[in-house]
Amino acid sequence: MRTRSLGLTLAPLLALAPAAPLEGGEAAGAGAAADTLEVTIKAIPGLRFDRVRFQVNPGQVVKLTFINEDPQDDMDHNLVITRPGARLTVVQAAVKAGADKHYVPDIPEVLFATPLVQGGESYTLTFTAPAERGAYPYACTFPGHGVLMYGAMYVGIEMPPLASDENVPPGQRTIADAQPPPRLRGVSYGTEFPAISRTFLPESGPASIAVGLPDGQSYNFDAGVSYLRYAWSGGFVDNTPHWRGNGNAYALVVGQIYYRNKVGFPLRIGARDSVGVVKFKGYRLVDGGYPEFRYTVDGVEVRELIRSRPDGPGLVRTFEIQTDQPVRFLTDPDGGVRFEASAGRWNGSVLELTAAQARRFTVTMIPPADAGGAR
Repeated sequence: MRTRSLGLTLAPLLALAPAAPLEGGEAAGAGAAADTLEVTIKAIPGLRFDRVRFQVNPGQVVKLTFINEDPQDDMDHNLVITRPGARLTVVQAAVKAGADKHYVPDIPEVLFATPLVQGGESYTLTFTAPAERGAYPYACTFPGHGVLMYGAMYVGIEMPPLASDENVPPGQRTIADAQPPPRLRGVSYGTEFPAISRTFLPESGPASIAVGLPDGQSYNFDAGVSYLRYAWSGGFVDNTPHWRGNGNAYALVVGQIYYRNKVGFPLRIGARDSVGVVKFKGYRLVDGGYPEFRYTVDGVEVRELIRSRPDGPGLVRTFEIQTDQPVRFLTDPDGGVRFEASAGRWNGSVLELTAAQARRFTVTMIPPADAGGAR
């Protein structure tokens, strides 16, 4: 491992005065406030930090060693610690800062930062933790990295359970996901499924979420438009082209696509034929790591959970819609699958549901080998 000092030229970073140590003893992994906490964080394949959170006492000295272990030779990374709630502000401002400033913007929201570090090299940053207690985000601010590659320094407060920690990337909220995974073509980065990859996929928007299921089924949920784009079987995604393109190239779908959405956003709430205003609200992991997507349609909350069909190839989509209006679900006869539903009635290719039925219903997508014809 090579260590270098890059002669970083940045505006002076904010130094905050020390405060008393935590009541009731030391933070996990830390000594008293006067002691130095040594932390090592690595950049690893898949636009990830291997350590997505750590604790420190207010006013404690932190010696943070940042190591770039990304195997792509041209993939530089940095680590920037921000004020609470300021990660996205800093990430967006970093683009204008430019490479000459190592994509570290000169704004008050930036507290501490490393320079860009090349693959196989490291940089050690020593600073005094803020006196104010809270969750201080850190991120790689290289353009395109900060929406996926981030974590949090908890100063003087307890860390929440990992599974519910919103300061941690959704795909790293289990102990298994938080570890550096092996790179295996066709099975994402490892063998732990469900697997989630925020990446660039063909025929999709820039906010694609690829999800690999335990039985070899996979799908692409486009968070930019809040609907399932397509589904495939036989593998997951190969992100190598995406990494080599510094986040600008498409990942590869590994396997055979058997369904493509040809109707766009499928839900209609009320009597109107137009979609309405759709807003993506994120997702949470349920039932051992399956993402449950949340979005609104004209303010009506929708929850969608997608799992494998239990008795053969295909997917089962579970919807929960809290509304007092009827709901229609549009399907696409030429999309490549047959549709079945747990409630409502079919009017051609449209599933019609009452408000009561829409509170919870499933739509099953069956590929041609098992379909016996398409609806």
